[in-house]
Amino acid sequence: MEISRIFDLPERFLNLFPDSDVFAAKTDGKWIRYNAREYYNLTRWFALGLLEMGFKKGDKIASISNNRPEWNFIDVGMTMAGVIHVPVYTSLSGSEYQYVFEHSDARMVIVSGSRVYQDIKPVCDRVKKVEWVYTFDKTDHNSHWMEIVEKGKHCVPATIKKLEEIKQAITPSDAAVLIYTSGTTGTSKGVLLSHKNLVSNFRAAAEVFKLGPEDRYLNILPLCHVGGRMGNYQTQYSGACIYYAENMGTIAVNLREIMATGFDAVPRILEKVFDNVMAKGRSLSGVKKKLFFWAVRLGLKFKPFGENGWIYEQKLKIADKLIFSKWREALGGCVRLVGCGGASLQPRLERIFWAAGIKILNMYGLTETSPIITINRQDQPLCKLGTVGALIDGVEVKINDDGEILTRGNNLMIGYYKDEALTRSAIDGEGWFHTGDVGHWTDGIFLTVTDRIKEIFKLSNGKFVAPQPIENKLKESPFIDQAMVIGEHQKFASALVLPDFKYLKEWCATQQIAIGQDPADMIALPRVKQVIGEEINKLNKSLSEPERIMRFRILADEWTPASGELSATLKLKRKVIEAKYQEIIDGIYRKEANT
Repeated sequence: MEISRIFDLPERFLNLFPDSDVFAAKTDGKWIRYNAREYYNLTRWFALGLLEMGFKKGDKIASISNNRPEWNFIDVGMTMAGVIHVPVYTSLSGSEYQYVFEHSDARMVIVSGSRVYQDIKPVCDRVKKVEWVYTFDKTDHNSHWMEIVEKGKHCVPATIKKLEEIKQAITPSDAAVLIYTSGTTGTSKGVLLSHKNLVSNFRAAAEVFKLGPEDRYLNILPLCHVGGRMGNYQTQYSGACIYYAENMGTIAVNLREIMATGFDAVPRILEKVFDNVMAKGRSLSGVKKKLFFWAVRLGLKFKPFGENGWIYEQKLKIADKLIFSKWREALGGCVRLVGCGGASLQPRLERIFWAAGIKILNMYGLTETSPIITINRQDQPLCKLGTVGALIDGVEVKINDDGEILTRGNNLMIGYYKDEALTRSAIDGEGWFHTGDVGHWTDGIFLTVTDRIKEIFKLSNGKFVAPQPIENKLKESPFIDQAMVIGEHQKFASALVLPDFKYLKEWCATQQIAIGQDPADMIALPRVKQVIGEEINKLNKSLSEPERIMRFRILADEWTPASGELSATLKLKRKVIEAKYQEIIDGIYRKEANT
């Protein structure tokens, strides 16, 4: 059964996989599952309930919630009734929420539970168009989302007839979702996506992932993020069961519990998984430790499809039996696929995960493109590690004269909500969307993305510096957890560096360096400054002169979405970081001015 609208998913799942579970989530320590019939009924009843409340085609409802099965019931139910879903991150400020509610014209807001409700209700009270606030969790005082379901379950026959008429009238080109980009610049834009945008993209993605009813997929990315949404849809389309991770701290535990065959991730998550594996390797001793790091060195040289030759493949079999099989066991023993996007992925991580039998399907796209533009396949000839893969079906790309990536296709947004001028500035007269990313073709088939145009900066000597590749190289050092390269309009590039304090403690112990528990005390140690300087100098040897990091400052902080330095998908918010550390940055270059 092929589909053309999002709300066709529950019926398709019920027809093709009637005995399968669709969703699962932890409640009070137990996995609670929802089958195909429950999915179909709850979405339909929710849609009917909205019509009973007077919602019309084109109305908006915002949601602020953690990932959970109920999110799908309201999401698909809204699209069935012609209502546009406005999913919002849980980490915004009150003023940001107010802007989204007002700009989107949301009539209802649905939140996860009482804590979020307490924060959001005063904001909703200030927005005239918001008429109702509901919660997913049951509380003593708040309206519960199942009240809407009950309205639909016991609706009058005329409402059932009306829903069928609305469904029949909805076309693939109609708007389905309004996503406000979290962004890294602080500017929030409402991206309006159609059924065709999303359905064409997740159907093409399903052809790449090739999941089936026997698969168990752990969902990690926020469902309000277009990548999380697309993965959520394509997994349903394939008949696999989606398990929702409890939180970022339980990913490894959840993978083991459900014996997941795949999961989605942003590069930062994979960096953390790799760092944890390496920490365990360093804790080994003797022959076990030597074998571990022999396997790591072998994995870092990995090329797929036997490109390294017979001898390498035999060594890899030994490494897999002794070391890599244990990596997979730590992740549940069944993981074979990881969908990865949202930021630049370190090529070394891609290689070593593939060597360990876990295929990272690196992809590229934006909210405006629903999101996938290119993706690496599992097999030849459309797989090349170190790139973001080949074009997905129904999408075109060309590289502009200045290196900017332009794209058009079935996945391209309707436009920016209430901003025709911005839409026209982003999509030219020939229908090409200007991504703002710089890239080039590799072998004429595979796209390589080098950086964001807005993030590339110019030194005072006129030389350009692309910070992302340098930052990824810096993070390959076990001493460095995060880094941001700076230097716009200055004579040279510098870096703000956050150490990996867990590794730093281990290293200090091996060097018999006395340290305190306070990170500020650790970074003040001359030997720590020296060793991080040595790591940067190693990297500088492989960089061109303008790219070299001439000065750096070590910071004792942690960058997170909650503290504001990272976006919800764990990308650097450069303007926020620059503002926060302006005095330190001024100090770096003031020293230069005084010399």
